[in-house]
Amino acid sequence: MRDRFSLDQIRTFVAAAEEGSFSAAARKLGRAQSAVSDLVRRLEEELGVELFDRSARLPRLTPAGNLLLRDARAVGGAVDFLNFRARGLSEGIEPELWAVVDVYFPFQAVTEAARDFRQRFPATPLRLYVEVLGAATEPVLDGRASFAVAGGPGPLPPGLSGEPLAGVLMAMVASPDHPLAHVKGVIPRDELAKHVQLVLTERARRPDEREYSVMSPTTWRLADLSAKHAFLLGGLGWGSMPLHAVERDLAEGRLVRLATPEIPASGLIAPMAAVYRAAAPPGPAGRWLIERLKAGPAAGAQIASN
Repeated sequence: MRDRFSLDQIRTFVAAAEEGSFSAAARKLGRAQSAVSDLVRRLEEELGVELFDRSARLPRLTPAGNLLLRDARAVGGAVDFLNFRARGLSEGIEPELWAVVDVYFPFQAVTEAARDFRQRFPATPLRLYVEVLGAATEPVLDGRASFAVAGGPGPLPPGLSGEPLAGVLMAMVASPDHPLAHVKGVIPRDELAKHVQLVLTERARRPDEREYSVMSPTTWRLADLSAKHAFLLGGLGWGSMPLHAVERDLAEGRLVRLATPEIPASGLIAPMAAVYRAAAPPGPAGRWLIERLKAGPAAGAQIASN
């Protein structure tokens, strides 16, 4: 079926409606007023409806014109999006960006970066996973994700390259009613070993699963940071948390800091890195997002520089 009207007519109609007159639309479009009037008139003829009431000094949208204006804007927007996406593909921009973020990394920083990403790459959908520890690199290794924000010390798996990001300040905490909360100074290991330590763990147990700062033979393992947070508040154990996640609890007395041989009361910075396959580095959109994450969040977020 052949279209009865052109995109030029649609864009001219929208301009005339938004600018309030044919002369203003002509100035915006860089065309003669007569050309604008003619394009709108021909569109009305093709559609079989009157879009503007021309009885007054300035044209006014008719009820039909008001209704069709929304459709016309949608058509113009869809064409703009098509052009934008096609231009991006021709420049090598990923049609979709998959990324993974370690659960410890402050999501405020991710949210701010994603907001800027949407403005910079509106035609590139973002698919984001949140994983724990070593599980963050698995989608990168198997090719599902372009890159991961992964944490923890130690070497990267073979085939991966990393770029340092801001580290996350970690604190050892417990409920103020917990027995360890009443120990002054650095708590000895033998005292820590008497109490349940809450440990964040990967969902699927693996032979090479990484563990950090485990100092008690009795551990409860949780694969969700929110669950660990709730257990700490409930006095069910002691354990480490990213400071940004418990700062308010500490300020309002729901949790207290502990000093342990591995993490002092002042906290410890956990390194973070943007990790990707050395043989398949991120494209333009992924590279832009990594650089934006390097820039960090707005002032006030609890991220410490490496």
